[in-house]
Amino acid sequence: MGSAEVLPFDRPHLCDQWGQLDNVLSTGQGQSCPGAPGGGWVRTMASHQLYVAPPEALLKPLSVPSRLLLGPGPSNLAPRAQAASGLPLIGHMHKEMFQVMDEIKQGIQYAFQTRNPLTLAVSGSGHCALETALLNLLEPGDSFLVGANGIWGLRAADIGERIGAHVHPMIKEPGGHYTLQEVEEGLTQHKPVLLFLTHGESSTGVLQPLDGYGELCHRYQCLLLVDAVASLGGSPIYMDQQGIDVLYSGSQKVLNSPPGTSLLSFSSRAKHKVYMRRTKPFSFSMDVMLLANLWGCDNKPRMYHHTTPVVGLYSLRESLALMAEQGLESSWRRHHEATAYLHSRLQGLGLQLFVRDPATRLPTITTVAVPAGYDWRDIVSYVMDHFGIEISGGLGPSMGKVLRIGLLGCNASRENVDHVAKALKEALQRCPRNKL
Repeated sequence: MGSAEVLPFDRPHLCDQWGQLDNVLSTGQGQSCPGAPGGGWVRTMASHQLYVAPPEALLKPLSVPSRLLLGPGPSNLAPRAQAASGLPLIGHMHKEMFQVMDEIKQGIQYAFQTRNPLTLAVSGSGHCALETALLNLLEPGDSFLVGANGIWGLRAADIGERIGAHVHPMIKEPGGHYTLQEVEEGLTQHKPVLLFLTHGESSTGVLQPLDGYGELCHRYQCLLLVDAVASLGGSPIYMDQQGIDVLYSGSQKVLNSPPGTSLLSFSSRAKHKVYMRRTKPFSFSMDVMLLANLWGCDNKPRMYHHTTPVVGLYSLRESLALMAEQGLESSWRRHHEATAYLHSRLQGLGLQLFVRDPATRLPTITTVAVPAGYDWRDIVSYVMDHFGIEISGGLGPSMGKVLRIGLLGCNASRENVDHVAKALKEALQRCPRNKL
């Protein structure tokens, strides 16, 4: 390999390059520096003008408001996760970084309750984990059964169609969940290779039961893919015991970590499907066989695949460490208790919970029917503008039907419930109401 050419001001032993450059550009004259590569780059700079000025906004300090994030996510960062972002940056292929990645894998295995060796973090949000799962599990022509009782099932169906799978959505109105009988009917009719269910449907506030669904899928030679982005850490989930073949979640919900990393695990059945593909996955970035190597899941020397978000992984590691220290059962209990208190305060304000069956209410994100006569936007804006609290309206099929209140991770406390209940009470008193 030939040596790369070095620009003049990369050479500390030469004369003051910046001063000479200023002289050349302003007067067209200047003494050439010994060893300079001919000055062509100077002439190029001198013959062109900058038409875009430095943005005024970027010449001012960054200003970000402090808010209590009680929407469906992201959540406020845990102090320890936030502090981790200030640690020194190291290379993504350094042995110390591999150690961090190995600890993250162990944390995911604990949070998922799995022993799957093929467990890793994806460089991207929960959407990326969903796409990674589908791009590796599905091939063109595969039959794909989708539980679509909210936006995430609809997204899964969309991605499946883009891959070229034969997608069979089971559409439910917002607020509903799937019974074993309904799933078996779909398995019998469509003979899918994969079933998608959302454990915690954040757009509708539904908690999908999972016991028995993995076993049912396996009787029909079907894999089970579960979205646990909104439920992980807030509601019990047992990947291995429940027969879940692929499970994914995100960093920015109960884990109180920055958005941008997601958690993903494949069972031995799912791994076999991936490694026996007839065709390569459409995405290089999301090829699980390559990611498995980068994350040390295949017992082979790690090879470069992409530059991982090192700082984000620091924070994810600390969030998983906090989860391990607190204990899953303690986290589940805290979310259940805080949400039960929230429900009682909301009902005390005369608000109606959107999910009718208490057993299928998501303990991390509560959906409230928009009260008659109000515009949900007015309520959300009032709570933000007057109290600095974020809550949200509906999403996808629930748009315009619900308000969404999240108690995620360290935000799941009675104190925060009291804050948001006070804000909602005042919003209902002050916001305009159409009485017709």
